[in-house]
Amino acid sequence: MPKPRLIIPHSSDGTLPDLAIYHATSRVVHRQFLFQDEEKEQFRVLMRMYERFSGCRVLSYCVMTNHFHLLLEVPPPPSEEEFGISEEELIHRLGGLYSRAYVAGVKAEILEARTIAAGKREHFSRLSLADQKKEMAYGRAQLTAISERFTKRMHSLSEFMRGLLQRYTRWFNKRHGMRGTLWEDRFHSVIVQSGLTSRTMAAYIDLNPVRAGICKDPADYRWSSYGEAVGGGRGATKAQSGLVRALRGHEGHAGTSRAWAQGGISNEYRKLLLTNGSEQKENCSDGRKRTHRKGMDKKVAEKEKARLENEEARDLKIAKAVHCKVRYFRDGAVLGSKKFVNDFFESQRNRFSPKRKDGARKARGSLKELAGEIWSLRDLKDG
Repeated sequence: MPKPRLIIPHSSDGTLPDLAIYHATSRVVHRQFLFQDEEKEQFRVLMRMYERFSGCRVLSYCVMTNHFHLLLEVPPPPSEEEFGISEEELIHRLGGLYSRAYVAGVKAEILEARTIAAGKREHFSRLSLADQKKEMAYGRAQLTAISERFTKRMHSLSEFMRGLLQRYTRWFNKRHGMRGTLWEDRFHSVIVQSGLTSRTMAAYIDLNPVRAGICKDPADYRWSSYGEAVGGGRGATKAQSGLVRALRGHEGHAGTSRAWAQGGISNEYRKLLLTNGSEQKENCSDGRKRTHRKGMDKKVAEKEKARLENEEARDLKIAKAVHCKVRYFRDGAVLGSKKFVNDFFESQRNRFSPKRKDGARKARGSLKELAGEIWSLRDLKDG
């Protein structure tokens, strides 16, 4: 039996993040090179459909000829006090995945249940008081049942991937006259901490086609988050806002396409990608041109200069890591700071041996340059 998937629990006491980020990957069975342009485009279309439906958010992605990478943010489900999502939001999400006729049918169901719950049916006044209460309670129960029918598949890594991969398999098999499974195994997932780790992971994902020798510039690959972000078109704003979230989510940034250009993040990310992709030692700090205004406090200026130098050194370490195939990105289970990994370990203590004292393991192999900054739940001999 496969081991239960590691899912970061949401907490309200601040010990764990309210949002969880995962790097999910899967390969085609026998690693065949089956995905051409149309297949890659259909995967992207379905990915965006499930993104809208589920409430999850794609921060970075890349679809290759026989596998894909997703950096997916999964928000916590609404609490019981919030009574789930609103009817308007539910209908909006359904529109991303289902036909207009189907959505119209759900709207009619909701309207009927709402009418019953409000006691506005024609025969209502002829009922006894007890029967009126029963009918209104039935209407409220129907509203809850309609909502739960769909919301149980939202805000979930497993449900997002299950729905996406199953629907894509049906489309692919129908198109090519095939039957059976398309994917080599169940998808792999690694928990990723927001901040340095999510930034590193996004760059690693967008540089897949460069490492594979398909292109020299990641901007030239259409089926990736960076290629979509700079290529324009309908999906560009989604890709841009996702990358902003990957780079700035730890600072509380919601992630908007406006910040991609106006906040200098596009330049920052491009410099990071070009440095990583070319293996050249470039000045790769945060990508912004900074000018110290006259009269600026000297201590503040020196502190900022020191920060930029540290960022440059860190980016060079990232460059060495993402240029290689890094096993931790696929098999590390949980990646982040030492505290982040240890907090997760403590929250899931019953799943580990009593002899194990802590969760964080120093990265080795291809990720050793970032050892001490990025830690892993698993101790891999070959990183």
